[in-house]
Amino acid sequence: MNPTDSPGPPAGPGPDLPGAPGGGPGARPGLSRTVRIGYGLGSLATGTFGTVPGLILLYYLTDVLAVTPVVAGAAVFLPKAWDVVVNPLVGAAADRSRAQGGSRRPFLLAGALTLPPLFALIFAAPPLHGAGAAAYVAVLFLLAATAYAVFQVPYVTLPAEMTEDPVERGRLLGWRVGFLGVAILLSGALAPAIAHAGEDSRAGYRTMGVVVAVLLAAGMLGAWRGTRHAPVGVRSAAEGSLRAQFAAVRGNRAFAALAGMWTAQALAVGTMLAGVQYFATYTIGQAGAVTPLFACMIGPLVLVMPLWNRLARARGTEWAQGCASLLFTAGAAALFLARYTHAAVGYAAAALVGVAYAGLQLLPLTMLAHTLSADAARTGRRRAATFTGLWTSAETLALALGPAVFALVLAVTGFRSSDADEEVAQPAAAVTGIAVGTSVLPALVSLAALLLLGRYRRESAAPAAALTRAQREKDRAP
Repeated sequence: MNPTDSPGPPAGPGPDLPGAPGGGPGARPGLSRTVRIGYGLGSLATGTFGTVPGLILLYYLTDVLAVTPVVAGAAVFLPKAWDVVVNPLVGAAADRSRAQGGSRRPFLLAGALTLPPLFALIFAAPPLHGAGAAAYVAVLFLLAATAYAVFQVPYVTLPAEMTEDPVERGRLLGWRVGFLGVAILLSGALAPAIAHAGEDSRAGYRTMGVVVAVLLAAGMLGAWRGTRHAPVGVRSAAEGSLRAQFAAVRGNRAFAALAGMWTAQALAVGTMLAGVQYFATYTIGQAGAVTPLFACMIGPLVLVMPLWNRLARARGTEWAQGCASLLFTAGAAALFLARYTHAAVGYAAAALVGVAYAGLQLLPLTMLAHTLSADAARTGRRRAATFTGLWTSAETLALALGPAVFALVLAVTGFRSSDADEEVAQPAAAVTGIAVGTSVLPALVSLAALLLLGRYRRESAAPAAALTRAQREKDRAP
């Protein structure tokens, strides 16, 4: 993986300073394999928590706890919307700790000790239905989202601080994305399979919550322990308030455009994920079909990741990202055809989405690493946690908004909620709405992400062009 294929190398210390990527006498040695693997293990948690709630939580509310679609959408969305506030606050706190000579690792440990039990409790709801069940899930999900932010924000920041070498950073991110693919495939296929394994849906979801909690704990504790010997040679400058953090984004148009693109793409993915279980149940006709459907969607992730990496090196990361967005749009639109043809068409379209999804997971992270380095070069300040806090806020908000949007589609088209002990026939309009919400709607949002990618290209190229013009004027001066 090459995180810096835009013009100009990322800023870093000079060749004779500690942490230099080059060969000076003070150059820091490459990261150890233990650190790379340890850091990558954290993606077992980020991939799992980013996938499982978006995949099955809305369905759990509407088809197991008999919560109406609108109330269920609010119960899923509002706790994650809280991340818009808490993620930047965690980023600022981690920045201050780091600037004062501390470490980000205590944040990793705090998240690791709190998120797994909270996640298990989400799916261990007492015998409630309707609004009471929604309130229970919303409160637990809010606490879980807070615990996740405590872990995720410092975790995403670490690569920019552990090394200034773009090649070494690429290796580090490679492990992260590799574990991410494993986590998404494992948790996304395993969680629905466990939840629907028996006739008692409530018991199945409780068991699933415990199993996924163990996976979360393994990844988070692995990252905390595996990075204990990681170098920490760069200190970030904390922004003291939310207003200052948003001001920093307004001053960096390339980051704002990139974050907007990432948010739109995450919204498309979140909407599709929310609909997959409904698509399996009401379009394909089998609730258990969600496992092979999701496997087709995520299975190609690890296999084709090297191909997207190679394409990015050959043609540029932005060009490869455009291809991935177009491919995702095509696959999402093709998914709609399964309602009128055969389930095999749905599986094939899901596989096409999976190929695109591999690029959509890899390439924005590459552009983010370059953008953070370019910001440090331009301003002379290390604000990695500030930007990544806002980045993760945008991502989690979009992934939460996806189920809310899908729930609104369900409500508008007349979807009928039910509990675990009854089956309700859905009106034709609701079945059509499920197909549209899972396919056509994500395709349209993905096209919007393409427009923001074009803006990022222009904004990221502007500083380099200005520098080139300044150098030419300097060379022409007598």
